[in-house]
Amino acid sequence: MNVITTEQLLQKLDAGEEISIIDVRESEEVANGMIPGAKHIALGQIESSMEQLDKSVPHYIVCKAGGRSAMACEILEENGYDVTNIAGGMMDWNGEVQF
Repeated sequence: MNVITTEQLLQKLDAGEEISIIDVRESEEVANGMIPGAKHIALGQIESSMEQLDKSVPHYIVCKAGGRSAMACEILEENGYDVTNIAGGMMDWNGEVQF
């Protein structure tokens, strides 16, 4: 499984890279802030919602600390998606958040 730190992701965003970020936390967690531009798909909805994701682009998966995003990465990888787990999740995120 590919892994990236929150600092590495922030550097990519600061450099202006177009990045697909999927936040797999629950709605009440997302209400406390998400990485700007992230798409919310709760972990329990990943399998039924994956057709919304473009298989031709890499996706970066985030949760609170990295565990649920790792599970989402496994599911998506098994279905042919290029995914990277964001280690440390939102607990380590030092960039902007949107509400």
